[in-house]
Amino acid sequence: MTDHSSTTPHAPAIETHDMSIFYGAFRAVKDVNLAIEPRKITAIIGPSGCGKSTVLRSFNRMNDFIPSFHFEGEILFHGANIYAPTVDPVQVRQKIGMVFQKPNPFPKSIYENVAWGARINGYKGNMDDLVESCLQQAALWDEVKDSLKKSGLSLSGGQQQRLCIARALAVTPEIILMDEPCSALDPIATLKIEELMHELSSQYTIIIVTHNMQQAARASDFTAFFTMDTDRAGLMVEYGPTNQIFITPKDKRTEDYITGRFG
Repeated sequence: MTDHSSTTPHAPAIETHDMSIFYGAFRAVKDVNLAIEPRKITAIIGPSGCGKSTVLRSFNRMNDFIPSFHFEGEILFHGANIYAPTVDPVQVRQKIGMVFQKPNPFPKSIYENVAWGARINGYKGNMDDLVESCLQQAALWDEVKDSLKKSGLSLSGGQQQRLCIARALAVTPEIILMDEPCSALDPIATLKIEELMHELSSQYTIIIVTHNMQQAARASDFTAFFTMDTDRAGLMVEYGPTNQIFITPKDKRTEDYITGRFG
């Protein structure tokens, strides 16, 4: 694979060097070299089973919870390998937050959903201000400001997903990972999340896995296309500005996938 770090003229938000991911003896992803642009939206696309979510979860060590998981290579964040033995994965997850496919608010109040992570991380500031700020950033404040004591589970699916984004923001991450965050949402809620991603990308680096090609084309600045090799291992084929990937892809496999010839 080509080392794509040369495409980034300044320090990447996060970068991988020869990253391979194994579940037991099976290599799920192989030899990925990827440099993510800071404060941009990067979409990871590709057919089912090509390792998109596995790659995303590797960026904040969520795969560590899978007993058979094994990692080779490096992921550098601020120049340090997050898989080094001395690194605490909990601290990694504070700086690299995650929003999942299905909204998963805690069975707590809207207020406590946002405050919980900050509180357990020892936040010393004004919690009311923090909760309001995060809900404002997640474009949810105006809809819930009069019902903060209500359960987060009482919200609509789209509101729950924005609450989960507010919860991720409360621990002041630098990077937000989103694993198909709109797949369970209707088109109007999806558009709100896309608009929100665009607003947040002025302050945060966002990496999104999506099966929705139109969403990747609409919402992202950069796109990484993955497919499977003959051993069914995930392989990054091409990475670059979204317009280039969708309009003038360099690899025929990318073109075939984007035009619907396979996948």
